[in-house]
Amino acid sequence: MAESGRVAIDCDDAAVEMKQALLVHLRGIGIDVTDLEYARSHIGAMYPEIGFHLACQVRDRVFDRGVLICGTGLGMAIVANKVEGVYAGVCHDVYSAERLARSNDAQVLTLGQRVIGIEHAKKVVEVWLASRFEGGGSIPKVEQMRRIEHDSFHPGE
Repeated sequence: MAESGRVAIDCDDAAVEMKQALLVHLRGIGIDVTDLEYARSHIGAMYPEIGFHLACQVRDRVFDRGVLICGTGLGMAIVANKVEGVYAGVCHDVYSAERLARSNDAQVLTLGQRVIGIEHAKKVVEVWLASRFEGGGSIPKVEQMRRIEHDSFHPGE
């Protein structure tokens, strides 16, 4: 597997089982992964704060990439994308996970424990971590996304 960098992982109460299984699996294959455990230190935390916290850690380059897990992965993707400079997507198949990195240069992968089995999730995360932005024809599209993002966060500039 290609160098994955510093990886953070976290989840809400709907996905503790999957997070634990992914932690064991990723560490077992040599991935440097940190469990942020936001909900443990912030009793009553819901997925928006958990996802926002991880995405801010990626934005601030404390971690290179992050994995967020909730019931469907959808809410985590929405909130992670609210952090300027962070790109997240929900993926439940290996092709989408590969394209999330290779075509969209996304640093955060989200998953849903109620949608995907744990064994398949392991493969999805592995493929995403092994994939890198390939540039090429995707460069102008990603640059356009960044311009749209800038205009959204900084209107009138």
